[in-house]
Amino acid sequence: MSDVVGYGKLTSVDEERTLARLRALRSDLIDPLVTVHHGRVVKRTGDGAIVEFRSVIDAVRCAIEVQSGMVERNVGLPPERRIEFRIGIHLGDVVEETDGDLMGEGVNIAARLEGICEVGGICVSEDAYRQVRDKVKGRFVDLGEQVLKNIARPMRAYQVKFDPGGAKAEAASGEARSARPALPDKPSLAVLPFQNMSGDTEQDYFADGIVEDIITALSRFTSFAVVARNSSFVYKGRAVDVRQAAKELDVRYMLEGSVRRAGDRLKITAQLVDGGSGAHLWAQHFNGALDEVFDFQDRITEGVATVIEPLIQIAEIERSRRERPGSVAAYDIYLQVLPKLNGESAKDNAEAYALLTKALALEPDNGLILAQAAYALGHRIGMGWPSLGPDDLQKCIELARRGLEHAAGDPTVIAHCGMSLLHTGHEYDWGMAVIHSAAEANPNDLLIVTAAGIANLHSGSIEDALAYFHRAIRLNPRGPGAQKWLTGIAHAHMILGNYAEALAWATRSLALNSHFDATYWMLIAGHAQLGRMEEARSWLAKFLALKPGISVARIKAGQPDKDPTRLAAILEGLRLAGLEEG
Repeated sequence: MSDVVGYGKLTSVDEERTLARLRALRSDLIDPLVTVHHGRVVKRTGDGAIVEFRSVIDAVRCAIEVQSGMVERNVGLPPERRIEFRIGIHLGDVVEETDGDLMGEGVNIAARLEGICEVGGICVSEDAYRQVRDKVKGRFVDLGEQVLKNIARPMRAYQVKFDPGGAKAEAASGEARSARPALPDKPSLAVLPFQNMSGDTEQDYFADGIVEDIITALSRFTSFAVVARNSSFVYKGRAVDVRQAAKELDVRYMLEGSVRRAGDRLKITAQLVDGGSGAHLWAQHFNGALDEVFDFQDRITEGVATVIEPLIQIAEIERSRRERPGSVAAYDIYLQVLPKLNGESAKDNAEAYALLTKALALEPDNGLILAQAAYALGHRIGMGWPSLGPDDLQKCIELARRGLEHAAGDPTVIAHCGMSLLHTGHEYDWGMAVIHSAAEANPNDLLIVTAAGIANLHSGSIEDALAYFHRAIRLNPRGPGAQKWLTGIAHAHMILGNYAEALAWATRSLALNSHFDATYWMLIAGHAQLGRMEEARSWLAKFLALKPGISVARIKAGQPDKDPTRLAAILEGLRLAGLEEG
């Protein structure tokens, strides 16, 4: 049981802002932590909540992390603006009503314990204390026998004393069994209402509609949290200091913009701002005709959504390097891994896998880390690079299956694991179904779109593969990883026998990344299939200089073989150019 201290006074000072902050705290901090700790929000009662947990240990750990998060979020705010909770926890029987509500003495005791709790604190009953005293990182202060209102007998109670920093360390160590990185470190974003610069109030609906669509699109990404519309829209019509608004909404990044109509033309401006420093990270202008308004709105939504996610990822990598150099927390390890996985070299891949192994020692059930580790091994096998363990293939499949078990609906995790199952484990039907479910969940995620393209390239429709790869170009034509979809298009044209077209796409890919093995396969085989043996052998020499010891057999062993015709033209071209068979 929890409630907000001094809720009436807070709302009397500024009701809209208080409600907005409370909604943001629930969506970005409290509800995710309740889910991670296997809890269920039974009922909200204005400023309070009743939450049921699988175990009292989960309940206390969740309460400590919530209160620790609140300490961070109140830093720098004046006392009259701080939101602080009291939390009461009891272990006892309850009665579940037909509507899911909980009743009974157990609920009443938790409510009375919350009433005697100190501000920002946690109070537990003696029954709860016996279960958790040696199992959570906290100190318990005996409050003695307490006479609780409407409770027949006096009851001993304990105040939980904890170190907010220690709570974060416990979560990072895996003791909280989180399936995601520690929540206080997860980046978060608020989309402010776009300003209507037209002087025509009738255009407000369009500006608001764009913001709603952008929030919906961004909410599909699981790599950062997005504040709900009803929280950020309390700033509509106000002059906003983005740094103050970011602090009030407890977010790291802010997206703001404006709409201007001039005749039959519309101009939309959007910019991403660092909520801490106020620095602009990205800005974009969109121009279109008024009669194309709905298509225009879709293009803006897609453009903003697909650009914001990688920008936040890049900003988080830089923040980790700057603020937490050498950190061993699982989330920081994940950030260190991302540029290495994009490096496309055996050395970077090995370093990434070593870091991921370290992260799994901290959080063995972290779905995202499991998926990245499976991807690292699967990509290594696919490229024909030297093994990292006694059986990389079996380890990859094991990691992918565990990742799916702990995916918690995260489409990025699902796509990575599906790709490993299909590409490396040759579980074609299962892998394809998993990847398609991820693509349906978030059609704007570049990684997922690319995975769907590769899956269809090897095991599905070539037309669908090309459609996914061309969508990836639309989403991000030249960013990190673009060699995958450009070379994917080249591969599709090799299958179709369009060798000149394949060479054109492979050349574009090479210009962006000269270390992607598959690009060389296309350049060598494409020239060989066209009878240009001198060019084919020249590209083979360059490839062997980068990857000495590579062979046709190693390349073939790393690729799916559901349909041998998907690799036939490439392998034949490599042989024609003189690549050794075994």
